[in-house]
Amino acid sequence: MKDNQRTHIVLIGFMGTGKSTVSELLAERLSCEAVDIDAVIIEREGMPISDIFATKGEAAFRTAESEALSDVLQREHMGVIATGGGAVLASQNREMMLKFGFVVNLHASAELIIERVSQDTSRPLLQGDVSQRVHKLLEDRKHAYDFAHCTIDTESMTPAQVADAIVLEWRLLF
Repeated sequence: MKDNQRTHIVLIGFMGTGKSTVSELLAERLSCEAVDIDAVIIEREGMPISDIFATKGEAAFRTAESEALSDVLQREHMGVIATGGGAVLASQNREMMLKFGFVVNLHASAELIIERVSQDTSRPLLQGDVSQRVHKLLEDRKHAYDFAHCTIDTESMTPAQVADAIVLEWRLLF
């Protein structure tokens, strides 16, 4: 790597864009660890994310998310990190991602996201009318992912193709 401070590939993007799936494939290709920040939070808190939201609130979840992200980003060995869709909302998280990682925004249309997440009852931000909630959150976050080093549109690509595209971009820059 040209910048030895950047030791990770960090996947950002709205829920349902493929971050968790692609992180596993990408880590396999690069012979490194895949880390899902949501899984780290669940392990640390001892409860599902929906329960954290229900019992402690979104602010407590966001604090736990920032702490988990900070710990993972400061690991010495390279990893592929799948963040939660809202991890980018905190400026300190964006700064850490850029400092310690090559940040890749995975993008998909609202329609495809709705199709992918509509049956997932574990997503606390999608309670109620899923379509309406996705459209509102996408509007609220329309520029939240703009800081990424690159954006990959996952709409018409398989997860393997997305992983290959990320490796290509990463090798070009680092």
